Amino acid sequence: MPDQPSSSRGAATYQRIVDAATQEFAQYGIAGARIERIITAARTNKAQLYGYFGNKEQLFDAIFFASLERITNVVPIDATDLADWAVRLYDEYLSRPDLIRLATWARLERRPTGHLVADHDRYDDHKLRAIAEAQAAGHIRQGDPFDVMAMVIAMSMAWSPVSNVYAASAQEPESVHDKRRTLLRDCVSRAVAPDRGA
Repeated sequence: MPDQPSSSRGAATYQRIVDAATQEFAQYGIAGARIERIITAARTNKAQLYGYFGNKEQLFDAIFFASLERITNVVPIDATDLADWAVRLYDEYLSRPDLIRLATWARLERRPTGHLVADHDRYDDHKLRAIAEAQAAGHIRQGDPFDVMAMVIAMSMAWSPVSNVYAASAQEPESVHDKRRTLLRDCVSRAVAPDRGA
C-alpha cells in the first residue's frame, strides 16, 4: 500500500478510504466500483483519495495486494500439516469474505488465465519451498508443489463466498462450521497423504 500519512487525522482519513474501498470493490468489482460512493462512505473528497492512491485502478491494486499480504501473514502455511492450513484458510474466508471476493474480481476482470498476479513468486515461493521440503521428507505426496498448493487452496474454498454451490457465512451455527472443518481436514489429509506404495 502507499505510504500512510504522518498526521493522525490524515491516517484516519486514509484508513476510512481503505475500508470503504475494500467494501466497494468486494461488492462491485473494479469496473462497477464508484469513486463517488467510496468518498461518501469515507467522508472525504476525490482530491484526497487521488492524492493518496492515484486513480481507481491504483486504489484497487493497493487494496488487493494488501489483502494478499494479509492472507499470507494471518494464515501462514505449514506444509507438514496442509489440512490444518486449509481449515485456517476456511476460517479466514469466514471472517473476511471481502478478501476472497477481491481476488475473484481480479481473476474475472484482469487475469482470466494463468497466475492471479504477475509477481506471483513474491507470494508463492516460500509456500512452494515448504511443500517441496515436506515432500522430500516424505510428509506429503509427490507432485508439482504448485499443483499441490492450488488443490489445497481450492478445497479450502469449497464453501467460500465465491462458491458456485454454497457460500458459508459467519452467522451460521458453530456446529455447522465444525462439521465442515472436520470434513475439510480429513479430505485434505487424504488427498496429500504420501503414497506408501510408491
